[in-house]
Amino acid sequence: MNNITGIIITLNEEKNIKDCILSLLQICNEIIIIDSESSDKTCEIAEQFGAKVYVQPYLGDGLQKNIGLQYATNRWIFSMDADERLMPELVDAINAIDLNSTNYWGFAVKRRNYIGSRWVRCCGWYPDYVVRLFRHDKLQFAEVKQHATISKKNTLRLKADLLHFSYNNIGELFSKPERNFSTRAAKIMFLNGKRANAFSPVFHGLGAFIKNYFFKRGIFNGIDGLTLSIAIACNSYLKYAKLLEYQRDIEVRNKEDFETIWSKR
Repeated sequence: MNNITGIIITLNEEKNIKDCILSLLQICNEIIIIDSESSDKTCEIAEQFGAKVYVQPYLGDGLQKNIGLQYATNRWIFSMDADERLMPELVDAINAIDLNSTNYWGFAVKRRNYIGSRWVRCCGWYPDYVVRLFRHDKLQFAEVKQHATISKKNTLRLKADLLHFSYNNIGELFSKPERNFSTRAAKIMFLNGKRANAFSPVFHGLGAFIKNYFFKRGIFNGIDGLTLSIAIACNSYLKYAKLLEYQRDIEVRNKEDFETIWSKR
Protein backbone atom coordinates (compact mmCIF):
# COMPACT_ATOMS: atom_id res chain seq x y z
CA MET A 1 0.00 0.00 0.00
CA ASN A 2 1.13 3.53 -0.80
CA ASN A 3 1.58 6.18 1.88
CA ILE A 4 -1.58 8.23 1.42
CA THR A 5 -3.43 10.49 3.84
CA GLY A 6 -7.21 10.46 3.51
CA ILE A 7 -8.91 13.74 4.38
CA ILE A 8 -12.64 14.11 5.08
CA ILE A 9 -14.50 17.27 6.06
CA THR A 10 -17.55 16.59 8.20
CA LEU A 11 -20.59 18.04 9.91
CA ASN A 12 -23.01 15.65 11.66
CA GLU A 13 -22.05 12.64 9.57
CA GLU A 14 -22.47 9.91 12.19
CA LYS A 15 -24.47 7.78 9.72
CA ASN A 16 -21.76 7.94 7.06
CA ILE A 17 -18.39 8.36 8.73
CA LYS A 18 -17.68 4.72 9.66
CA ASP A 19 -18.20 3.38 6.13
CA CYS A 20 -16.32 6.32 4.65
CA ILE A 21 -13.26 5.69 6.84
CA LEU A 22 -13.34 1.94 6.20
CA SER A 23 -13.49 2.64 2.48
CA LEU A 24 -10.48 4.98 2.64
CA LEU A 25 -8.44 2.54 4.74
CA GLN A 26 -8.23 0.32 1.67
CA ILE A 27 -5.77 2.83 0.16
CA CYS A 28 -4.70 5.09 3.05
CA ASN A 29 -2.47 4.59 6.10
CA GLU A 30 -3.63 7.83 7.72
CA ILE A 31 -7.09 9.38 8.05
CA ILE A 32 -7.68 13.02 9.03
CA ILE A 33 -11.09 14.47 9.85
CA ILE A 34 -11.68 18.24 9.73
CA ASP A 35 -14.95 18.61 11.57
CA SER A 36 -17.20 21.69 11.49
CA GLU A 37 -18.34 21.47 15.10
CA SER A 38 -20.64 18.44 14.81
CA SER A 39 -23.32 18.03 17.46
CA ASP A 40 -23.70 14.27 16.92
CA LYS A 41 -21.23 11.38 17.37
CA THR A 42 -19.23 11.99 14.19
CA CYS A 43 -15.94 12.75 15.97
CA GLU A 44 -16.31 9.95 18.50
CA ILE A 45 -16.97 7.35 15.81
CA ALA A 46 -14.12 8.65 13.66
CA GLU A 47 -11.65 8.33 16.52
CA GLN A 48 -12.88 4.79 17.24
CA PHE A 49 -11.79 3.83 13.74
CA GLY A 50 -8.35 5.40 14.03
CA ALA A 51 -8.91 8.80 12.46
CA LYS A 52 -7.23 11.95 13.74
CA VAL A 53 -9.93 14.54 14.37
CA TYR A 54 -9.44 18.32 14.27
CA VAL A 55 -12.30 20.76 14.87
CA GLN A 56 -12.47 23.82 12.65
CA PRO A 57 -15.49 26.16 12.28
CA TYR A 58 -16.56 25.96 8.66
CA LEU A 59 -14.63 28.34 6.40
CA GLY A 60 -16.09 27.40 3.04
CA ASP A 61 -15.45 24.44 0.77
CA GLY A 62 -11.91 24.89 -0.56
CA LEU A 63 -10.54 26.58 2.53
CA GLN A 64 -11.92 23.86 4.80
CA LYS A 65 -10.55 21.01 2.68
CA ASN A 66 -7.08 22.58 2.58
CA ILE A 67 -6.98 22.83 6.39
CA GLY A 68 -6.32 19.10 6.60
CA LEU A 69 -3.15 19.35 4.52
CA GLN A 70 -1.21 20.93 7.38
CA TYR A 71 -1.81 17.85 9.54
CA ALA A 72 -0.94 15.23 6.90
CA THR A 73 2.26 13.25 7.40
CA ASN A 74 2.20 11.96 3.81
CA ARG A 75 2.87 13.87 0.61
CA TRP A 76 0.00 12.17 -1.21
CA ILE A 77 -3.59 13.03 -0.28
CA PHE A 78 -6.93 11.44 -1.11
CA SER A 79 -9.80 13.84 -0.44
CA MET A 80 -13.23 12.29 0.00
CA ASP A 81 -16.63 13.42 1.25
CA ALA A 82 -18.46 11.44 3.91
CA ASP A 83 -21.13 10.33 1.43
CA GLU A 84 -18.61 8.89 -1.05
CA ARG A 85 -17.14 5.38 -1.35
CA LEU A 86 -14.32 3.78 -3.32
CA MET A 87 -15.30 1.07 -5.77
CA PRO A 88 -13.12 -2.10 -5.76
CA GLU A 89 -11.75 -1.21 -9.21
CA LEU A 90 -10.65 2.19 -7.93
CA VAL A 91 -8.97 0.62 -4.90
CA ASP A 92 -7.03 -1.73 -7.19
CA ALA A 93 -6.10 1.09 -9.59
CA ILE A 94 -4.74 3.33 -6.81
CA ASN A 95 -2.86 0.56 -5.04
CA ALA A 96 -1.22 -0.37 -8.34
CA ILE A 97 0.29 3.12 -8.80
CA ASP A 98 3.90 3.61 -7.75
CA LEU A 99 3.47 7.04 -6.19
CA ASN A 100 7.17 7.29 -5.37
CA SER A 101 8.18 7.28 -9.03
CA THR A 102 5.21 8.71 -10.94
CA ASN A 103 5.70 12.01 -12.73
CA TYR A 104 2.05 12.96 -12.32
CA TRP A 105 0.99 15.41 -9.63
CA GLY A 106 -2.49 13.98 -9.27
CA PHE A 107 -5.10 11.52 -10.49
CA ALA A 108 -8.73 12.15 -11.42
CA VAL A 109 -11.49 9.63 -10.80
CA LYS A 110 -14.94 9.22 -12.32
CA ARG A 111 -17.54 10.19 -9.76
CA ARG A 112 -20.71 8.12 -10.06
CA ASN A 113 -23.58 10.19 -8.63
CA TYR A 114 -26.74 8.65 -7.21
CA ILE A 115 -30.27 9.69 -6.32
CA GLY A 116 -31.36 7.07 -3.82
CA SER A 117 -30.09 3.82 -5.30
CA ARG A 118 -30.30 5.07 -8.90
CA TRP A 119 -27.15 5.91 -10.83
CA VAL A 120 -27.75 9.12 -12.81
CA ARG A 121 -25.64 9.38 -15.97
CA CYS A 122 -27.05 12.55 -17.56
CA CYS A 123 -26.82 16.32 -16.98
CA GLY A 124 -23.03 16.17 -16.54
CA TRP A 125 -23.32 13.74 -13.62
CA TYR A 126 -21.30 11.01 -15.33
CA PRO A 127 -18.47 10.74 -16.02
CA ASP A 128 -17.96 13.52 -13.50
CA TYR A 129 -14.14 13.59 -13.39
CA VAL A 130 -12.68 15.07 -10.21
CA VAL A 131 -9.07 15.15 -9.01
CA ARG A 132 -9.01 13.47 -5.60
CA LEU A 133 -5.57 11.84 -5.34
CA PHE A 134 -2.84 14.49 -5.42
CA ARG A 135 0.52 15.67 -4.13
CA HIS A 136 -0.22 18.51 -1.77
CA ASP A 137 3.16 20.12 -2.42
CA LYS A 138 2.03 20.57 -6.04
CA LEU A 139 -1.76 20.83 -5.96
CA GLN A 140 -4.42 22.03 -3.54
CA PHE A 141 -8.10 22.87 -3.63
CA ALA A 142 -8.83 26.35 -4.95
CA GLU A 143 -9.33 28.61 -1.95
CA VAL A 144 -12.91 29.47 -2.81
CA LYS A 145 -15.84 29.09 -0.47
CA GLN A 146 -18.18 27.16 -2.75
CA HIS A 147 -17.71 24.28 -5.21
CA ALA A 148 -13.93 24.09 -4.86
CA THR A 149 -11.94 21.92 -7.27
CA ILE A 150 -8.32 20.95 -7.80
CA SER A 151 -6.43 21.94 -10.94
CA LYS A 152 -6.07 19.16 -13.51
CA LYS A 153 -2.54 20.31 -14.39
CA ASN A 154 -0.22 17.31 -14.88
CA THR A 155 -2.88 14.82 -13.78
CA LEU A 156 -4.04 11.49 -15.18
CA ARG A 157 -7.59 10.17 -15.45
CA LEU A 158 -8.13 6.76 -13.86
CA LYS A 159 -10.67 4.45 -15.47
CA ALA A 160 -12.40 3.65 -12.20
CA ASP A 161 -15.30 5.10 -10.24
CA LEU A 162 -15.91 6.84 -6.93
CA LEU A 163 -19.47 6.36 -5.68
CA HIS A 164 -21.26 9.52 -4.54
CA PHE A 165 -24.60 9.12 -2.80
CA SER A 166 -25.61 12.69 -3.60
CA TYR A 167 -29.26 12.65 -2.52
CA ASN A 168 -31.30 10.15 -0.56
CA ASN A 169 -34.39 10.86 -2.65
CA ILE A 170 -35.85 13.21 -5.24
CA GLY A 171 -37.17 15.55 -2.55
CA GLU A 172 -33.63 16.42 -1.50
CA LEU A 173 -32.90 17.61 -5.03
CA PHE A 174 -35.13 20.56 -4.24
CA SER A 175 -34.73 20.99 -0.47
CA LYS A 176 -30.92 20.94 -0.39
CA PRO A 177 -30.37 23.52 -3.16
CA GLU A 178 -33.05 25.81 -1.75
CA ARG A 179 -31.64 25.62 1.77
CA ASN A 180 -27.96 25.83 1.01
CA PHE A 181 -26.89 26.48 -2.54
CA SER A 182 -29.19 29.15 -3.98
CA THR A 183 -29.20 31.36 -0.87
CA ARG A 184 -25.46 31.02 -0.42
CA ALA A 185 -24.78 31.72 -4.09
CA ALA A 186 -27.09 34.76 -4.09
CA LYS A 187 -25.27 36.22 -1.10
CA ILE A 188 -21.89 35.59 -2.72
CA MET A 189 -23.01 37.38 -5.88
CA PHE A 190 -24.44 40.30 -3.92
CA LEU A 191 -21.26 40.74 -1.88
CA ASN A 192 -19.19 40.56 -5.08
CA GLY A 193 -21.21 43.33 -6.70
CA LYS A 194 -23.19 41.13 -9.09
CA ARG A 195 -26.62 42.53 -9.94
CA ALA A 196 -29.77 41.06 -11.48
CA ASN A 197 -32.72 42.52 -13.34
CA ALA A 198 -36.35 41.42 -13.61
CA PHE A 199 -35.52 39.01 -16.44
CA SER A 200 -32.50 37.36 -14.82
CA PRO A 201 -34.30 34.63 -12.83
CA VAL A 202 -36.36 33.45 -15.82
CA PHE A 203 -33.46 33.73 -18.26
CA HIS A 204 -31.06 31.75 -16.10
CA GLY A 205 -33.64 29.23 -14.93
CA LEU A 206 -34.90 28.49 -18.43
CA GLY A 207 -31.36 28.38 -19.79
CA ALA A 208 -30.32 25.87 -17.13
CA PHE A 209 -33.27 23.63 -17.97
CA ILE A 210 -32.62 23.67 -21.72
CA LYS A 211 -28.91 23.04 -21.21
CA ASN A 212 -29.38 20.06 -18.91
CA TYR A 213 -32.50 18.46 -20.36
CA PHE A 214 -31.52 18.69 -24.00
CA PHE A 215 -27.79 19.35 -24.42
CA LYS A 216 -26.71 17.28 -21.40
CA ARG A 217 -29.13 14.48 -22.34
CA GLY A 218 -31.49 14.57 -19.39
CA ILE A 219 -34.25 13.78 -21.90
CA PHE A 220 -32.77 10.29 -22.33
CA ASN A 221 -32.77 9.46 -18.62
CA GLY A 222 -36.48 9.22 -17.95
CA ILE A 223 -38.14 10.80 -14.95
CA ASP A 224 -34.83 11.23 -13.10
CA GLY A 225 -33.40 13.22 -16.02
CA LEU A 226 -36.46 15.45 -16.15
CA THR A 227 -36.58 15.93 -12.39
CA LEU A 228 -32.86 16.68 -12.17
CA SER A 229 -33.12 19.23 -14.99
CA ILE A 230 -36.06 20.93 -13.25
CA ALA A 231 -34.22 20.96 -9.91
CA ILE A 232 -31.13 22.54 -11.47
CA ALA A 233 -33.35 25.11 -13.22
CA CYS A 234 -35.17 25.90 -9.94
CA ASN A 235 -31.88 26.40 -8.15
CA SER A 236 -30.69 28.77 -10.88
CA TYR A 237 -34.01 30.65 -10.85
CA LEU A 238 -33.97 31.00 -7.05
CA LYS A 239 -30.37 32.17 -7.01
CA TYR A 240 -31.14 35.16 -9.21
CA ALA A 241 -34.57 35.80 -7.67
CA LYS A 242 -32.94 36.03 -4.24
CA LEU A 243 -30.19 38.28 -5.59
CA LEU A 244 -32.83 40.57 -7.05
CA GLU A 245 -34.68 40.59 -3.73
CA TYR A 246 -31.52 41.61 -1.86
CA GLN A 247 -31.14 44.53 -4.27
CA ARG A 248 -34.66 45.91 -4.06
CA ASP A 249 -35.88 45.04 -0.57
CA ILE A 250 -33.72 46.56 2.15
CA GLU A 251 -35.81 45.04 4.94
CA VAL A 252 -35.22 41.50 3.64
CA ARG A 253 -31.55 42.25 3.16
CA ASN A 254 -31.13 43.65 6.66
CA LYS A 255 -32.66 40.50 8.17
CA GLU A 256 -30.17 38.22 6.37
CA ASP A 257 -26.87 37.20 7.89
CA PHE A 258 -24.13 37.89 5.35
CA GLU A 259 -21.33 37.26 7.85
CA THR A 260 -21.90 33.54 8.53
CA ILE A 261 -23.09 32.37 5.11
CA TRP A 262 -20.42 29.67 5.16
CA SER A 263 -22.09 27.68 7.90
CA LYS A 264 -22.91 24.19 6.62
CA ARG A 265 -25.96 23.95 8.85
